[in-house]
Amino acid sequence: MVNKILGLFMLFSLLFTLTGQSQNPVWEEVAPGVWKSVVGSPDSFDLLKAAGVKPDIDALSKLGSADFPLPAGEIAAEIADGKTFLRFPLVKEEQLYGFGLNFKTVQQRGKILQLHVDHYGGTDNGRTHAPVPFYISDKGYGVFVNSARYITVYAGTAVRKDSPNAPEPRDRNTDKKWTSRPYSDAVDMVVPAGGTEIYLFAGPTPLDAVRRFNLFNGGGCLPPRWGLGFTQRVKSLYTADQVLEEARAFEERGYPLDFIGLEPGWQSKSYPCTFEWDRTRFPDPAGFVKAMKAKGIRLNLWTNPYVSPASPIFEKIGPLTGSHTVWGGVVADLTLPQARQIMLDQMEKDQVDLGVSGYKIDECDGYDRWLWPDVAGFPSGNSAEQLRQTYGLLLQKMTTDLYRQKNNRTFGLIRASNGGGSSFPYVIYNDYYSHEDFITALINSSFAGVLWTPEVRGSKTGEEWVRRMQTVCFSPMAMINAWSDGTKPWSFPEVEKEVKEIALLRMQLIPYFYSEFAKYHFEGTPPFRAMNLETGFGGKAVSELKNANLSENPYAEAITKEIKDQYMAGEYLLVAPLFKGETEREVILPAGKWYDFYTGKLAGEGEVIRVTAGLDRIPVFVKDGGIIPMMPPQLHAPAAGQKFDLEIRYYGTKPSVYQLYDDDGETFDYEKGAYSWRTITVAPDKKGRPAGKVSPAEKGKPDNIGKISWKMMTE
Repeated sequence: MVNKILGLFMLFSLLFTLTGQSQNPVWEEVAPGVWKSVVGSPDSFDLLKAAGVKPDIDALSKLGSADFPLPAGEIAAEIADGKTFLRFPLVKEEQLYGFGLNFKTVQQRGKILQLHVDHYGGTDNGRTHAPVPFYISDKGYGVFVNSARYITVYAGTAVRKDSPNAPEPRDRNTDKKWTSRPYSDAVDMVVPAGGTEIYLFAGPTPLDAVRRFNLFNGGGCLPPRWGLGFTQRVKSLYTADQVLEEARAFEERGYPLDFIGLEPGWQSKSYPCTFEWDRTRFPDPAGFVKAMKAKGIRLNLWTNPYVSPASPIFEKIGPLTGSHTVWGGVVADLTLPQARQIMLDQMEKDQVDLGVSGYKIDECDGYDRWLWPDVAGFPSGNSAEQLRQTYGLLLQKMTTDLYRQKNNRTFGLIRASNGGGSSFPYVIYNDYYSHEDFITALINSSFAGVLWTPEVRGSKTGEEWVRRMQTVCFSPMAMINAWSDGTKPWSFPEVEKEVKEIALLRMQLIPYFYSEFAKYHFEGTPPFRAMNLETGFGGKAVSELKNANLSENPYAEAITKEIKDQYMAGEYLLVAPLFKGETEREVILPAGKWYDFYTGKLAGEGEVIRVTAGLDRIPVFVKDGGIIPMMPPQLHAPAAGQKFDLEIRYYGTKPSVYQLYDDDGETFDYEKGAYSWRTITVAPDKKGRPAGKVSPAEKGKPDNIGKISWKMMTE
């Protein structure tokens, strides 16, 4: 009887596949507020398998349970022509965010995209460094499609004839309301595979849905403290002596520096790479690394993953590589454990065991004209397309695992990532260089579970240089990338003072940013994020103001526009950059009172303000009740066991609480419970004046905090 039922089920499945009948997916709650459905016969290899991370169920449980976020009967799936077609409902006035690391747009409803790992080419068409198949609705839910395929997305553009909300046909000749883009009530996706996994993430807010997504992917990364310091990438062919001289120049001039990046010239050959030191430029790698560490500076090494015939691992890894080469180098099939181990063995003995602290992994994203083509074959049997979509994930995982085995945290750079990569300690960068678009990418990174740096390279003027430096210091990685021209922070003497001040401010903010990254890890909250995820700015503010008279209330007009030039830095700071040629700008303040970061004066309350700022300041505003723990400016981030003093700044009048995170700053011991949260509280004293206190360090837990002083910024 069982065999008969199984046979009927297999027959039904075959008929379904052949006829392309639609079905409503069946959902299973796999974590609090997270539901999964399996449609058809998914590929055996997908994004989550490539990332190989485990959901943080305990942290997800703390977010609490939630109702299924969409009408299940309106979610549809269909298998036809070897493809999976998915449909998710939309309602009027619903806005969508996400679909990967976009550079020009934040709002994604009405877009058609093909989610495809690639260099970013200047257009938001889905081809980007992290085309994460995850989107967020301002209604407070998220959708993730776990497939390592090139997914086509119709984000509210396809109009079905059987739609209950089908638009009324209009005569273009006579009807002024005619539009070439009629109303669509669904997100449609095409997955070029015979099935896929789908995940739904509940809110109730959009930020809650993002948190659940990040926690389901292992929680955000927690970089070492030194990773939040300042970094300089030196010219490509620098020698050991030139790198040491550069480090001396930073120290003599009083500029902070925590790690230096060596570009291609550290290797004996690159493009493709040998993964070994060039002994003419670096005759004593071990001694060089040791000398740099003695100065308090770590090293990060550039590489790309294509193995040169001159590499010591070329012959061994050859049988485990794809059919096509890149720049004459072989492409390791990193889905094979043996291939990963060969590469890791070389990196371990030649670099990591010498004390190298991390990697910049380049060119694992595109372009098509030089990367392996989709016709390539790989010994694992996984397709070239699947390797393209996951290569950045695989590289991040294998190197992160290597450093975990050494119990040393790393913080590096990567050119490609995807869904599942939230926990990897890597920041995305690229060769595109629009300052404005870099900020849009920083905003969009918060919807994708990735980190992005608006790195600084060259500038035409001192004004542009300092404006770029200001935004990079309010980002996940404060980096100058001087691989080509050797630019230094002081290369524009007319703004040298302003550049040094912002670099030192970055160092002062390390306790705050470190705590915010801890929240990324333990709670899933992106440390740098879109205004649309801020309470009082997104859906709630829109609903309150949607019927306002726009001529009388410009805030209502602004809040409904796409906001892509201001963002939140942690719990309390709102950053509003100025770009080249600008001396003033509008800033949209969410509900509640906001204060100037530098003066503590009230800036506004739930309104649009116009601000001016000289070259010495980037506009930054603090939420009422803002508590910002800062340390004295210094040239290096605190080392493990090094105590540092705190100046705690308080803004506004609202009683407030802030959780200050502490651990050793370097190892993975925090995963075993070796960390602490210190509660900072500010409330009125008996005379009505703000008074602060910090909870004592817990016995047996890390305690790196020295003297504590207070600065009540608001009079």
